Amino acid sequence: MIRAENIKKSFGDAEVLKGISHTFETGKCNLIIGRSGAGKTVMLKILVGLFQPTSGKVWYDDTAVSTLSKKEIRSIRMQVGMLFQGSALFDSMTVEENIRFPLDMFTNMTAKEKMMRVNNCLERVQLEGVNGKYPSETSGGMQKRIGIARSIVMEPKYLFCDEPNSGLDPKTALLIDELIADITYENNITTVINTHDMNSVMGIGDNIALLHQGKLVWNGNKSEVMESKDQLLQEFIFASPFLQRLRDAAVGK
Repeated sequence: MIRAENIKKSFGDAEVLKGISHTFETGKCNLIIGRSGAGKTVMLKILVGLFQPTSGKVWYDDTAVSTLSKKEIRSIRMQVGMLFQGSALFDSMTVEENIRFPLDMFTNMTAKEKMMRVNNCLERVQLEGVNGKYPSETSGGMQKRIGIARSIVMEPKYLFCDEPNSGLDPKTALLIDELIADITYENNITTVINTHDMNSVMGIGDNIALLHQGKLVWNGNKSEVMESKDQLLQEFIFASPFLQRLRDAAVGK
């Protein structure tokens, strides 16, 4: 579980986050949604620890991250997996080397143990046998799956995904969603996903937080989205005519 407690963040005179409190639940896909400029990315970076809040606290289970020493923060970060929007793979490294990188950096595992862990992760994302390829030799969808494999190689308790479906075709995006959800449920991970993909919202949105102009204006799950009367949620979710027709059909109009 990750809990945000009255998070505020300012850059100079610009207040980007205005007192956000929300619980990101263990074993669920927790989605942060909102229009561009709503504060989604800043919120995710604060949760990960890349930004410090101007005020407020972030709790990992029963631990307030802001109270930890550098050594204690390092220990927490070893329990964190991160899937970046652009995959952030090292072009000069093979797939195997990319996935093994966190193990090389943070563990004393033997070469054999690392190889077993890497191959298990590749199998988990359905990419067996691509160890020797370079990122440039793989598709965008494969790179996202490689990124997922690297993000889970340390067997994290907390997984953060920044726009995991960005730039992907609908079929591949669905596969990525299913992979993230399966990994979350099977390993009881606290997964936080920053997304604007409505297929993700309606497919894996177990716990959804809608940000608007730096405030948390709605939270619920995918089953509650269609029935909600919240105007800001409706304006965001049903922005396209297709989704408006889908909503109308769901409520019998």
